[in-house]
Amino acid sequence: MVRKTQTASFGSVLRESHSSKKFYSSKLFNQFKIPKNIEYVENEIKKDDLNRIYCKSSEDMSEIPDSSVHLMITSPPYNVGKEYDNDLSLDEYLDLLTSVFSETYRKLVTGGRACINIANIGRKPYIPLHAMLIEIMLDLGFLMRGEIIWDKSTSAGGSCAWGSWMSASNPVLRDYHEYILVFSKDSYSKNKNQEKHDTIERDDFIQWTKSIWTFPAVNAKKIGHPAPFPIELPHRLINLYSYEGDVVLDPFCGSGTTCIAAVQNGRNYIAYDNNDEYVNLARKRILNHKFI
Repeated sequence: MVRKTQTASFGSVLRESHSSKKFYSSKLFNQFKIPKNIEYVENEIKKDDLNRIYCKSSEDMSEIPDSSVHLMITSPPYNVGKEYDNDLSLDEYLDLLTSVFSETYRKLVTGGRACINIANIGRKPYIPLHAMLIEIMLDLGFLMRGEIIWDKSTSAGGSCAWGSWMSASNPVLRDYHEYILVFSKDSYSKNKNQEKHDTIERDDFIQWTKSIWTFPAVNAKKIGHPAPFPIELPHRLINLYSYEGDVVLDPFCGSGTTCIAAVQNGRNYIAYDNNDEYVNLARKRILNHKFI
């Protein structure tokens, strides 16, 4: 017999058939409105318009019908002087992200997911970009699902921290992690009336629903882009948050890693980048990649 648990004063070890009603009825959650009576909207993208990379700013994605994309995975430029960055002020940079993710919101289907890989930058001052981005996404109407800590320490070098050495004078932390922020549009759940096929394995589901992921970064010179993320990152997100045949969007596609992962996992992709060199690199990598 399965024991039904509920929120207890000192927590509960068991989670089988758990009732969270008591927890979410507390005053802490009073101001948050859970979406109800949801109308699921999903428009189809023409077959000829799928699996394309557009060389333009993703602030305008008029090539895509509204409410047609199932999953967005991206890592925006960090505006820290890499060769593809524009030298924007912080306000200008946040305005750019707001514009792109506002357009993304329009393009996602009801229940569509948005996953953003981002790192905090600087030391003096330390700029918490992930916190600023969360605020932007919530203001745009996204529902936050959580955040994944990407632990990159397995590929870290042996350099020491900046600041003072072995002294309380000015020790500076070294960031060996990045964030993957996860959001939904209008609903926490996808349309359950659709017949779609999941592709995630049992053991992967157990591991990937943990909030800390550990895998190494990739060599930028080997890829040919200053800031690529490893294919493992979109591979996990695609299988965790989308169905086979879904459409995956990357509005800052860079070297095309999200696109490659989409094809590898039986999804379609649409991507944007405003740099000719990297669009050509992405197309070449997709063309030359050996899909098994």
